Amino acid sequence: MKRAEATAGAIAALTAGVLALSATPASASGTYSGLPYVSGSGVFTDDWGDEGIVDQSHNTQSNATCLWQKILWADGLLSADGIDGIFGPNTASATYTWQVRWDPLPGHIPDGSAGRNTWTAAGWSLFNSSDTQTGNTVSYYNGASHDFALRRDSNGYYHFPDSTGADRAAGYNYRTCS
Repeated sequence: MKRAEATAGAIAALTAGVLALSATPASASGTYSGLPYVSGSGVFTDDWGDEGIVDQSHNTQSNATCLWQKILWADGLLSADGIDGIFGPNTASATYTWQVRWDPLPGHIPDGSAGRNTWTAAGWSLFNSSDTQTGNTVSYYNGASHDFALRRDSNGYYHFPDSTGADRAAGYNYRTCS
């Protein structure tokens, strides 16, 4: 009887561990909103308040990471050749510095990871205008050193130009930016 109880306990513990690992915030769905893209609707400045994590453990190679790197570039913390969609040590260091300088959210401790609080603070630098001919909404990120254009499509997904000028959707689950 004790052996059966011990086996059942071990199976329960293993199952709980597997469930815990599969339910991490960013890796489970790609983003807190459950969408596979950096997205929004309505007022621009609150669009990024529910975005997923991009860091050295989550969405490490993605177009969402590439968009985050463009933000770091716009704020003078990453060189243009560092925008490659790969969240490596240079991006982590620049993210940490960005958080120290521009993330005023109470209780947020800089950690070099762009999660919900960091995306929220970055969203405060979004500005928009409506493009009535295409139905898309054009916006831009107003950085400390550079500005860059973004587009929110009719699904609410953000697009940005990569280093070649190609239009890229800011997805969490793939990397096509350069």
